[in-house]
Amino acid sequence: MSKMNNINYVDIVCGLAWGDEAKGKIVSQLAKSGKYDYVCRWAGGNNAGHTIYIDGKKYKTHLIPSGVFYGVKSIIGPECVVNKEYFYKEIEYLKSNDFDTSLVKISPKAHIVSSSHIKEDEEKYFKQQGTTAKGIAPCYRDKYGRVGDRVGDHSNNNDFQQYIWNEKLEGNILCEGAQGFWLDINYGNYPFVTSSSTLPYSACSLGFSPKLINNIYGACKIYDTRSGFDPDFPEELLENHELSLIAKEGKEYGTTTGRKRKVNYLNIFKLCQSINISGTTHLIISKI
Repeated sequence: MSKMNNINYVDIVCGLAWGDEAKGKIVSQLAKSGKYDYVCRWAGGNNAGHTIYIDGKKYKTHLIPSGVFYGVKSIIGPECVVNKEYFYKEIEYLKSNDFDTSLVKISPKAHIVSSSHIKEDEEKYFKQQGTTAKGIAPCYRDKYGRVGDRVGDHSNNNDFQQYIWNEKLEGNILCEGAQGFWLDINYGNYPFVTSSSTLPYSACSLGFSPKLINNIYGACKIYDTRSGFDPDFPEELLENHELSLIAKEGKEYGTTTGRKRKVNYLNIFKLCQSINISGTTHLIISKI
């Protein structure tokens, strides 16, 4: 039986903690290996962030997958949400740094974050739940309420026309996770979670069978960090002298928000849980 869309295999990079686990650096190492035909993002919006270093120069993306830095087709999947203004800002940023933005494609099924979504997030969720105020939660609510606005609906008036993905994958696929396991809408400390599923199997929303998954690279740090509000990471952690030294040494500031991250000692029980449930085959621990 032939494989769907002629895919050979899929590798996935996922976070095993609360985000900020150096997934971007891992994706960067894998993407530049030349093994992959596509790098795909499966969830979230510009509430995430990846920092990439190429020849000593730092680059940041928040929505567009990291494959674009290495000449690999980069797909924003159907389970993602897209802020049009921010997407084009990121496209211009990549162009100004001489990267080929024709490699970037968006699923027509991805939903659009509107200005009203952002305003609602700022007024309701930013202070109460420590969101990034990017409009992500209201956008997902409208998606599942079946009143959302999709990228494909705008292709006729040229909003996204040149970036619409034909929804076909082939060859070797690398999927790039956003956020981390304990921010998952189901497994995190609800309601202090993100609005999508961060588990690697959600990458199948891109249109491939789970039977094609080969390696799952699970990322964590030697200590735990958390951006935003969460009762499991109380404010007192910011006042702990030893943890503050770790935060300073580890440069623990959010890629997307610039917020200082709360640092705590590694919760080995939670790490074992996230490794086992995610099906991690390769554990990568940073900042040892």
